[in-house]
Amino acid sequence: MIQEGVEQLHLRNHSKSLEILTLVKATAKENQWFKQEFLAVNNIGVNYYLMLDYGEALDNYLDAYKIAIKDLESKYEMIVLNNIAILYSKEKQFEKAEEYFKKAYDIAVENNDSLKIGLYTVNLATQANEQNEINKAEAYLNTASRYPNNDPLVFYQAKITHAQLLILKEDFENAKKILYEVLPELNSPELSELRIASYMLLSSVYKCENEIENAIKYANRAISDRQSSIENKIEAYEKLAEIYRSSARNELAFQYKDSMMWAKDSLNQVKNGKLFENSRIKFELQNYQQKLSESQKRLNAERKLFYTIIDGIIALILITLWAIRNHYVKLRQRKIIAENNQKIAELELEMEKSDKLILEQKLGEQSTRAMLEKERFKNEIEAKNRQLASKALTISARNELLENIIEALSRESEIRGNENLRKRIFELKNHLKKESEWDEFFMHFEETNYGFLSSLKEKHNDLTSNDIRFLSYLYMNLSTKEISSLLNITVEACRKRKERIIKKMNLPEETNLYDYLSSF
Repeated sequence: MIQEGVEQLHLRNHSKSLEILTLVKATAKENQWFKQEFLAVNNIGVNYYLMLDYGEALDNYLDAYKIAIKDLESKYEMIVLNNIAILYSKEKQFEKAEEYFKKAYDIAVENNDSLKIGLYTVNLATQANEQNEINKAEAYLNTASRYPNNDPLVFYQAKITHAQLLILKEDFENAKKILYEVLPELNSPELSELRIASYMLLSSVYKCENEIENAIKYANRAISDRQSSIENKIEAYEKLAEIYRSSARNELAFQYKDSMMWAKDSLNQVKNGKLFENSRIKFELQNYQQKLSESQKRLNAERKLFYTIIDGIIALILITLWAIRNHYVKLRQRKIIAENNQKIAELELEMEKSDKLILEQKLGEQSTRAMLEKERFKNEIEAKNRQLASKALTISARNELLENIIEALSRESEIRGNENLRKRIFELKNHLKKESEWDEFFMHFEETNYGFLSSLKEKHNDLTSNDIRFLSYLYMNLSTKEISSLLNITVEACRKRKERIIKKMNLPEETNLYDYLSSF
């Protein structure tokens, strides 16, 4: 059943795979089959990882980690540590990713597992490439080459990682040679990520060589690939926007930038970010407890050895008491008392160290709670801003509808001759000119984002009310399209207004206005 579940996973039939593996998990847990339970839980985590639900993935990896360290050999621990490292890498937490890749690698070395050593060194090399650490990546690849691997996934990953390293070293010809060699072999679904990575690397190479059309072609292949994930498309959209911008085709660059933002929004809905963060904290705590437990075991072993030595000394003293004089016995007793006092002092020092560790743990927990509270406040403010944006869009849509109705009625000849109806139409027009609803909107905006408007006016006192309205919408992280709808202007006019305001505020042209406003 586990094998069937893994096969369905490779075919991306996640619902079937999860159904099978969940049944295996329940059965194995009931019968205390720890190995089978570990394999089921770990592969459930892999399913969620491939579905981009990193929160659920980490939660299951954490459960698998607990099973591994409690009931199985260390080789199972290194498997789940590698999976957790991949998750950290996806979340761009490269320092943590490298730490757990290294732990998995060290366990593989302890177990003399050449297949896993090769895999984990390739992962470490890929991680080093991501951080532009060329020498480190080259050293890891040299280590991996000493451990031949029959697994196609590891073999081709090593090839692509080598090509990535050559690109960093600006050896474009050899990089292309490797990529064109491996691409025909990457047609299976389980190698889709490597295939898409190859497309993106070729796009980067051709961009560096200023062959724009080839760079665009391979980026589009990454998007159109049937196994292309949302994350792959985000990277490809960003690459295309960068290519078009570098070739001064700004309209297409903006289109792909908008596509990238849309894809990121879709990805954020799929990801369970909060669960990921909570599970990450639980994992770190579990890892800390594991280290503390190992330290306690070593301390107990040393203490047991010490007591054994003391017992031996005491026994030796008791035996020698029959053969030595009372004076010698007293001297030996004084020595024993001195040794015991020294041990007590050592134990007191050890207790002080333990108290310090507990205090550091409490401080860490307080810091974590503070960070979570800060994130909660940030999310509340963002939610209120979205509500304000929704209200503003509703006001804009209503006013536009009223204007269309007034314009249609004004063209009717029967209405132009009716004094009473013309009077009502005039009242409607006056109602549209009122700014009371917008005043109320900005009153709520100031309550939600206290101090923003006053800080903006203080730093830039020559801004008009229309400029401040535009900047308020931008601060609420509305898109250009949404802002143009609220201001009843075209998207291009909206962009030009943004450029005019940047110039008016005496900011550099390349300034990210949203980041600048967020710093208030």
